[in-house]
Amino acid sequence: MPKDLVIVESPAKARTIGRFLGSRYDVKASMGHVRDLPKTSLGVEIDSDSFIPTYKISSDKKKVVSELKKAAASAGTVYLATDPDREGEAISWHLMEAAGIDLNKAKRVVFHEITEPAIEEAFANPRKLDTDLVNAQQARRILDRLVGYMLSPVLWSKVKKGTSAGRVQSVAVRMVVDREKAIEAFVPKEFWTIDARLLKRGGTSFEASLVSINGDRKKPEITDEKSAMDIVSDLEGGSFRVSGFETKETRRRPAAPFITSSLQQEASRRLRFSASRTMTLAQQLYEGIEIVGSEQVGLITYMRTDSTSVSASALSETADYVKQKFGSTYSPEKPRQYSRKVQGAQEAHEAVRPTSVFRTPESLRANLERDQYRLYDLIWKRMVASQMVDALYDRTVIDSEIKGVTRDIPYIFRATGSVPKFDGFRILYTEGRDDVSGEEDEERGLPQLKVGEPLLCNGIESEQNFSQPPPRFTEATLIKNLENEGIGRPSTYASIIGTIQDRDYVRRDRGRFIPTKLGMVVTEFLTEYFRDIMDIGFTADMEKRLDEIAEGLIKWNPMLLEFFEPFDTSIGAAKEKAKRVERSRLDEESDQVCEQCERPMVIRGGRNGRFIACTGFPDCKNTKPLSIGVGCPECKIGELAERKSKRGIFFGCTNYPNCKFAVNSKPMTQPCPDCSGLLIQGRGSNARCASKECGFRGQVEDGDSSGGARSDEYREVAS
Repeated sequence: MPKDLVIVESPAKARTIGRFLGSRYDVKASMGHVRDLPKTSLGVEIDSDSFIPTYKISSDKKKVVSELKKAAASAGTVYLATDPDREGEAISWHLMEAAGIDLNKAKRVVFHEITEPAIEEAFANPRKLDTDLVNAQQARRILDRLVGYMLSPVLWSKVKKGTSAGRVQSVAVRMVVDREKAIEAFVPKEFWTIDARLLKRGGTSFEASLVSINGDRKKPEITDEKSAMDIVSDLEGGSFRVSGFETKETRRRPAAPFITSSLQQEASRRLRFSASRTMTLAQQLYEGIEIVGSEQVGLITYMRTDSTSVSASALSETADYVKQKFGSTYSPEKPRQYSRKVQGAQEAHEAVRPTSVFRTPESLRANLERDQYRLYDLIWKRMVASQMVDALYDRTVIDSEIKGVTRDIPYIFRATGSVPKFDGFRILYTEGRDDVSGEEDEERGLPQLKVGEPLLCNGIESEQNFSQPPPRFTEATLIKNLENEGIGRPSTYASIIGTIQDRDYVRRDRGRFIPTKLGMVVTEFLTEYFRDIMDIGFTADMEKRLDEIAEGLIKWNPMLLEFFEPFDTSIGAAKEKAKRVERSRLDEESDQVCEQCERPMVIRGGRNGRFIACTGFPDCKNTKPLSIGVGCPECKIGELAERKSKRGIFFGCTNYPNCKFAVNSKPMTQPCPDCSGLLIQGRGSNARCASKECGFRGQVEDGDSSGGARSDEYREVAS
């Protein structure tokens, strides 16, 4: 009797599934997509009412396809067990087409976790290929090919050779550019705050802030020093009394289990992982890790999802764990259900969670690599905490009134504070935040007071402040913004973030994105000539239409035609009307002067990264590496300069190839305070020594950083 064939994407997934299925099945890996649109041509035939793609088997997959074709021909049944999303559905369809798999003996199996019960259930309930999901993926691929293949050549001729545009990536760059423009246009506004240090007789002091003048419910706007000094002067010699006192219980609810975007955001905030690093690690945890004394097993559910739902069995298991570990007081009476309405939410997957909460992070520490462990620990804690009771606080608000000495009007000062009453889920996990200012009351105790009770005053102080511009995007906040606007999908966030950096449209500084000159010029050009492509609402609507194709609500060819006709018109108009961007607009200023012709030198971008070039080109062709002013700690001769490789930006010695020292994160100009070696700064003022022997970690002022430091700090430059 012939074996049944099971096809998955990766060897790791094949090994895990193969152990569960046994010898009756032959499990093979396709190694991802086996065919795609050709690289050297558009690959899409366009006529009056249809778009016909021409797919080609990738040169490196021809052997794989040949082996799968042979295995499928002799198999009893062919089970297509690719990932449970549109991309996975499309891979299954492409496999059938490329390997010529007989439709009558092909079955699609879908599972959201690689565990024995999930695999058994999936194979007991196979289904047919979902052509709506396949068509949605085809429509997305064709749409992206039309934009990239037709628009990028326009940029080559009008802006710079080698530039590219993308349906989603260009909108992401625009978000960064628009934020930078808002920062540049921001005019700080002066405002003053007035605080009083009050205390109960014989008690501890507390600070209160002015919130009302003469009964006005609106917080007073004090815009200059004179106004602030007049108020302080009016209050000198006055007496405070308690005009309001309230303490009430408040609750803080745990965050929902992770979806793709929230996992990427939290891993960025807490672990400093890039979105791509997070997804690579999550893929490993999903496909299976070999546990000592046990079989290889998937540790988390499928990591590309925008659903916060959790299966009944997982909820029950988590409740049991919480009761055993923390006691019944930490377990809610019934499981928590999280609902989430998101623009264009895809197929109803489960949230990203452990396949078993009884596999605690500590029990797996010996089986996991360091970063695998850290990510699993984050996912595990988030899931368990989501099924724990609320944290309880006593929130106190004290209003204190004082009458002006000269104006005889009441001024109200308010103090707020929260005191933890019951830790609840916070005994295990608290969610990181991008901006903690003013989001929650300060956790501080306030004295018990009675209305009418007099208070002593230890001083009234005024302080000058200025309003702050909007912050630049971090990787976490950019993903959050893309998600909120309905741009991209769970499977695309990591590639979007990676692409806009690889194209040198945005750069990191202290972990935040700044647009380059190239990014700003390309965005300006595209916004002028391709308004629809660069419009956030238009792009979000396209995502919605793709979702409707997946749901079988609309057909894909009419949707593509509706997009293509005006887009094609815009392409023609840009070719005809747009002038070529002057090269000088792409240059960044430098403080260097050419030693050969004494003309100013500028910073330019090239295939291998940024470099210094003479403005006298082509008469003077003098160039040199973009040094960051830090000496090489290895050869002591060269300096560290910015370089670019397929893996991204790094900093290598200008004495290469004689010296191959390189570091991935941008070094600081200050030496290590412990060993005087090379110091590397992460986000903010956090810094660490590049030498593992030294091990210094701390805060250093006025540092600079490219952010996103990786654990493999040293590497040799490839020749």
